[in-house]
Amino acid sequence: MAHVPVMLDEVVSWLAPRPGMRLVDGTLGAGGHTRALAQFVAPEGEVLAFDRDPAALAAAECALSGLPVKLVHANFAELPQVLGQLGLKSVDGVVLDLGLSSEQLADGERGFSFDSAGTLDLRFDVTVGEPAWKLLDRLGERELADLIYRYGEERFSRRIARRIVERRASGPVRTAEHLARLVRGCVPRARAPAIDPATRTFQALRIAVNEELVSLERALAHLPNCVAAGGRVAVISFHSLEDRLVKTAFRDDARYDVLTRKPLRPSAEEVARNPRSRSAKLRVACLTGGPP
Repeated sequence: MAHVPVMLDEVVSWLAPRPGMRLVDGTLGAGGHTRALAQFVAPEGEVLAFDRDPAALAAAECALSGLPVKLVHANFAELPQVLGQLGLKSVDGVVLDLGLSSEQLADGERGFSFDSAGTLDLRFDVTVGEPAWKLLDRLGERELADLIYRYGEERFSRRIARRIVERRASGPVRTAEHLARLVRGCVPRARAPAIDPATRTFQALRIAVNEELVSLERALAHLPNCVAAGGRVAVISFHSLEDRLVKTAFRDDARYDVLTRKPLRPSAEEVARNPRSRSAKLRVACLTGGPP
């Protein structure tokens, strides 16, 4: 399935890109938001496109050729360091789309898809940290249950952790397909018919191995120092843990002026075209330029 950027029209409308602006796409992915923003800021402006996934950056080199885009292999939480290296004081706006791309889901080697026979890796950058299967093999039952509950909000976490520990006595759970099958045997389908029963467990493991919430929290704290007064920050989240961090940061930091009192949701038409957008929430804030 080709990647479709989530809430693209809303992101463009709220960031209001103009020729000459310098913007940041902190989550390049398949490049949909980057492409649209680059077309608006051209020819004098530029989009700094961050991604932790080398495969996404490699694909973007060709796909975004000819546009005013600078590709950056880094975590978006490292924006202050990257700006310093580039000799820049600030940018005019930032978008963070925290969802997975279709390309990542289709990559059978890293286990993002539940039915993948590839290794259960789940890292955005496979050169950093430990893969999810090693985490599953290393943690004790209580630690594993707590992780699945905390990051996946999975109320059957203890049952799942117990089953994983029992199963690994005969060998580690190495593939996404294996883990999904195991979890499905622990979670009653009737509980959440709209999503696969393995969804929350995979979410928890992915968040853990990539330290996603830590990165988001750091980024939200740094952005007021990196975005010029009047510049905007737009964040698209896909689950309550992310959205809660964004809502809290925008509300509690006086340098943010919240523009969306309630999160914006994709239209019914967009959800029909792209079902993966159904859980998206967009929050936008403007930087005041005042002290914290």
